[in-house]
Amino acid sequence: MEITAAEGFTAAVAGNIRDAQIQIACQRPDVVLIDLKLPDGNGMDLFNDIESRATTEIILITGHASVETAVDALRLGATDYLTKPINFRRLKALLSRVPRTADLKTEIGALRTELRRLGHFGQMLGAAPVMQKLYNHIGRVAPTEATVLLLGESGTGKELAAQTIHDLSLRQKHPFLPVNCGAISPQLIESEIFGHEKGSFTGADRQHKGYFERANGGTLFLDEITEMPIELQVKLLRVLETGSFMRIGSNQELETDVRIIAATNREPEDAIEEGKLRLDLYHRLNVFPLKIPPLRERGADIELLAQHFLDEFNAAHATSKVLLPDGAACLGTYHWPGNVRELRNYMQRAFILSDQTIDAAALTPTMATHAPTGLTLAIPVGTSLADVDRKLIFATLELCGGVKKRAADILGISLKTLYNRLEEYGPDELPQKSEYFYNEEKEHSVFPKDVLHKNDLYG
Repeated sequence: MEITAAEGFTAAVAGNIRDAQIQIACQRPDVVLIDLKLPDGNGMDLFNDIESRATTEIILITGHASVETAVDALRLGATDYLTKPINFRRLKALLSRVPRTADLKTEIGALRTELRRLGHFGQMLGAAPVMQKLYNHIGRVAPTEATVLLLGESGTGKELAAQTIHDLSLRQKHPFLPVNCGAISPQLIESEIFGHEKGSFTGADRQHKGYFERANGGTLFLDEITEMPIELQVKLLRVLETGSFMRIGSNQELETDVRIIAATNREPEDAIEEGKLRLDLYHRLNVFPLKIPPLRERGADIELLAQHFLDEFNAAHATSKVLLPDGAACLGTYHWPGNVRELRNYMQRAFILSDQTIDAAALTPTMATHAPTGLTLAIPVGTSLADVDRKLIFATLELCGGVKKRAADILGISLKTLYNRLEEYGPDELPQKSEYFYNEEKEHSVFPKDVLHKNDLYG
């Protein structure tokens, strides 16, 4: 009661489900704290009695915590859950972020206004129906504390979606920290995420605060979550369940108040079968899954995005180059396996190579050269999955002229994963550079370094 009063709330108390139903019917509470075990039933039975779900935050309290219970509660609409004995600092943090009814209505109105704007939603761009549906889901989940799992092909803009969720959340004034789990060495990733004490291992010459500590109060975006070492996934699950962790080399538990948004370009079920993702962690992350649509399903958004990128390049270089209608039409005929990231690269190339206008002639030759067609791979029945995997990677590299980044996009894996696979095969099995990799330096030499800094947003 003291904590709720300190946060500006008045409180009503009910000892059982019937009393709670009466209290809820008489008023529209801003937040309801529900115990899982009540004398006359299960606290989750009350969820359906809260008619003002759009303006009421629900926090489950349980002494019988399990991943399944937490996931069920969050799927039913709970904002978060607390385990007994209650961590009062965490409760205070949760209450501090609960918007009063008027505030939430104002925010919902602002979101609807944003949706009515032509194709703009936070930092995301696109007016296609599939994007409007995505915006609607983001608008609903952003103000809550629910964990979000972003699914989609490489290059679709998962980090932009995560940033938008953070910007529209109640944590917007606190840090948003993106972490690419596939880009950090397996030997260093635990230290990067949880931190370490001075002297905890060779080279640890100072104390280091990890991402969980630095993101306290804000949002931690874990991209390519299936690339996180499996043993570290156990520790991540514990943080998600308890809100506490320890730096490497320390026995002191530190509390953290961080919202997790995770992302993967792989099918989670396949990653679980391959031992790349723990099932219990998947259940904990998959509270609110969001599918980011591939560019080929977004219709007129291709031209909208192409013009947006061209506007960026024009502004950066004080030019006024124009995308002609036949160039825009040409872009719409391509299937974009690398999605928004690939479209940006093509527009960069066309911008650099064109004088004043960008037409179909400036785009077609490059797109035709890199179209993933014309190569067939025959796999005899009885071939092991490992051999199929290796042959497919080599064939895709050949198709892409040895450009590993493009091959990774087509295969739907991260560049880090592709490098790891090639390292596993060893130098004896790899094709000669002249056979597969003759275009790699040429491919990367096309783009000046000063216009590449935003590419990693389309992850």
